[in-house]
Amino acid sequence: MVYSFIAAAGLASITGCGNRQKSAAVPAIDLTNLDTTTRPGVDFYEFACGGWIQNNPLRPEYSRFGAFERLREENLSQLRTIVEEVSAQSQTPGSIAQKIATLYALGLDSTKLNADGVTPVKEQLTAIEAIADKDALSKMVATLHREGMAPYFAIGVDADDMNSKMNILLMQQAGLAMGDRDYYLAEDAQMQKVRDAYLVYINKLFTLAGYTAEEAAAAADAVRKIENKIATASYSREALRDSYKNYNKMSVAELQQLSDLLDWKAYFTALGLPDLDTVNVRQRDFYPALSEALSEVTLDEQKLYLEFNLLDAAAPYLSDDFQNASFAFYGKTLSGAQQQKPRWKRALATTDGALSEALGQLYVEKYFPASSKEKMLQLVGNLQKALGQRIDGLTWMSDATKAKAQEKLASFTVKIGYPDQWRDYSGLDIQKDSYWANVCRSNIFDMEYQLSQADKPVDKGRWYMSPQTVNAYYNPTTNEICFPAAILQPPFFNPDADDAVNYGAIGVVIGHEMTHGFDDQGRNYDKDGNLTDWWTAEDAAQFQERAEKLAAQYDAIIVLDTVHANGHFTLGENIADQGGLQVAHAAYKNSLAGGPAPEPIDGFTDEQRFYLGYATLWSENIRDEEILRRTKIDPHSLGRWRVNAALRNLESFFTAFDIQEGDPMYLAPEDRVTIW
Repeated sequence: MVYSFIAAAGLASITGCGNRQKSAAVPAIDLTNLDTTTRPGVDFYEFACGGWIQNNPLRPEYSRFGAFERLREENLSQLRTIVEEVSAQSQTPGSIAQKIATLYALGLDSTKLNADGVTPVKEQLTAIEAIADKDALSKMVATLHREGMAPYFAIGVDADDMNSKMNILLMQQAGLAMGDRDYYLAEDAQMQKVRDAYLVYINKLFTLAGYTAEEAAAAADAVRKIENKIATASYSREALRDSYKNYNKMSVAELQQLSDLLDWKAYFTALGLPDLDTVNVRQRDFYPALSEALSEVTLDEQKLYLEFNLLDAAAPYLSDDFQNASFAFYGKTLSGAQQQKPRWKRALATTDGALSEALGQLYVEKYFPASSKEKMLQLVGNLQKALGQRIDGLTWMSDATKAKAQEKLASFTVKIGYPDQWRDYSGLDIQKDSYWANVCRSNIFDMEYQLSQADKPVDKGRWYMSPQTVNAYYNPTTNEICFPAAILQPPFFNPDADDAVNYGAIGVVIGHEMTHGFDDQGRNYDKDGNLTDWWTAEDAAQFQERAEKLAAQYDAIIVLDTVHANGHFTLGENIADQGGLQVAHAAYKNSLAGGPAPEPIDGFTDEQRFYLGYATLWSENIRDEEILRRTKIDPHSLGRWRVNAALRNLESFFTAFDIQEGDPMYLAPEDRVTIW
């Protein structure tokens, strides 16, 4: 359960990466990003970001392009430089250099990919077709899970929510290639259009795999039939946010009594855990409901469903016709992108995914200055102090709950830049046989690493994001906040910026992650990361009242046409945005130590620059299809509303820009929400 701000051995043989490079100076506030024809009180997002939006039109490969994507583009260029430097060296077999160079080259080799065609998955397809009974079906589902797919459900290993020092195997509802049950169940015309395109896509994959027209049509019907049943059994997005409802620890024997979806003993044995005793079945009701629904499904239909899971997962790593079919549905239909990303970007993303910390170590050596880590540690300390002050000042919370909240805040683990211990990739074998075979081996390598931790103590040194990831996270079971090296660059963290801008940017990121420890989900975990109720009943009721009021504000937002935002689905992120703003603003005011405010810069006061620094992070262009997709699957609000909706609750924002009653951005005091 990692809540993000937006979702090594052998290195001694790699040389030429020791000279760290600094980014060019970047203006704290780029005035060309503004649209000064719009008043801040009318639409602050347009005022702060309108120029950026105008100057950064969407390129065909993007369904959304914003400040995050722009920085990720710069990071991709840096990673490409590293990979090409590594590839130019002589490589020892089995070294990190050989693994990086081989995998990247396979992704670029369109000639080999097209010559191989469907061959790389033929053996796996044959194995699925040979399934003759439930025992074999159960073993095959385990095999696919080990290889990185998620038919019916997904598995992983993480801390036991009620015993956070120990790991436990988790089972999570999954099995829907379109990602959300609404795509299968909603009756509106847009969803029907997507479903029609999805059937075309399924048919296309089976046709490319050599099935006849009749067989491909039957396969599409079988996949649709099974996924509709999975969607019907699935929990809603809102129900998935209930920490207690999604904690169901039971024995394997109890799981077998709960659901006969699979022969669970055969499944766990094939997974490599023959002696597994206990599992957290997160969505308990999903499994018996799906079991009952699948009683009307034949074994042959289930085999076709598993074959589709394989073809769908493999398509981006096969020949161009497979890759184009995958992009036509997921890229064009679902997200609105007009063309695929260049092949080098796709190959680099795969290499980064398979060897993330190995590349991360090289990235840190070349691009991450130690001074950034030192400054971040100071900023985090300042934000912790400010959040503590705000907790003390809450009028709606009792002293007893405040004391527990302060204990939790003081217990935060802070991770900045990169891990202290790099991951060992010596066990990952990268060969020249096929791109897809290496993706499978990488997925198995990762899954075996996870499964090896089941029923063992939690490794608190583990990182859940690589250093080159432009993001940040809070993890409730370890009570940690993490800021990878890649986000510590402009516009998030700018060594050349004035304090007001940095507090409005990276300061809010820090405050956001801290506030996740106290949002509608994070507040259910104590200082040690255990799922337990440390609130008085009165304080919990006060929190819930405020949270419901905030959710209603976002529910009222129309994101496109008649489609509303989902304020309950995005509640945790909205609480964290609001809390991050409040805490960062308080920390900035503390930094002035009671002295006078700095002189205006570029005509903007320090208070105004704080809010401009924040808004800049959410500059973006986005296609209509992506607006609809993200509204269904992303627990974060869209960029426009992370600015306009969040700021309407802050008196200091109204004062900074002289926003008055009657202005569209204005919200009456009695309608505002303050939680943290």
